[in-house]
Amino acid sequence: MDATQEGSGWCGGCEKENGSSYWDYSDYWSGLSSAFSHSELVAVTTLCVPLLVLGLMGNILTILVVWLRPQMRSTTYFYLSSMAMSDIMMLVLMPLDLYKLWWYRPWFLGDAVCKLSQFVSECCTFSSILHMTALGAERYVGVCFPLRARLLVTRGRVRVLIGALWGVAALSAGPVLVLVGAEPVDGNLTECRVTRWAESSGLMVAMLWLSNLYFIIPLTTLTLLYTLIARRLRQRRHVPRDHAHRQTLRMMGKHTGVKGQLRLNNIYLN
Repeated sequence: MDATQEGSGWCGGCEKENGSSYWDYSDYWSGLSSAFSHSELVAVTTLCVPLLVLGLMGNILTILVVWLRPQMRSTTYFYLSSMAMSDIMMLVLMPLDLYKLWWYRPWFLGDAVCKLSQFVSECCTFSSILHMTALGAERYVGVCFPLRARLLVTRGRVRVLIGALWGVAALSAGPVLVLVGAEPVDGNLTECRVTRWAESSGLMVAMLWLSNLYFIIPLTTLTLLYTLIARRLRQRRHVPRDHAHRQTLRMMGKHTGVKGQLRLNNIYLN
């Protein structure tokens, strides 16, 4: 059998009328579709590339400054360095997001990449929200209860709290691993999208409610905390400095007395 007449066997319709074989790339590129026009895609990509570079540089420098300078290792900078790590993970996924904008179908990267990319994105988003809420709560304790803050807010406890925040964020984003996937659409084309099972089972609606709660509850909490902080600072402006100084000394005296009593109790018990 003449191979030139039958073709290679894997590409039906690759024959020209004159008998020569070739690959028609127009059929391939026609399958790559985007929901936006070419000019819009170019504008978004041109905007995102500098943001990607500057964002990576800024967040990496933040982490390096915090961990290379011991005097910068305060609890506040622990939160900032953890949020910087979250931003880096989201920025690393930006090229994949741009790829989805340019060619959202067919999806060539497989089901695992589809699920993990969405999971990491949601986890980092939830983690950043929880970090900002925890940082606001720390500021509230530091302003309204400064003496208690020195006992409660320690670097060891903040490290444990940051780990717990990441754990809660990962658990909250866990359903995304079932929510999205690479599914066939329009014949043999695949797309990284919400699965049909998630739509029919109500999981998508539940995740939408969870995302809304992650916005409403932290926003309400931070609004309340910073309102109380502003009220406390306004009250301090109207308190005479001598009275405030005496009140601070009285509180420190009580705190010192309690610590001294505890030491004496330990001595007697031993």
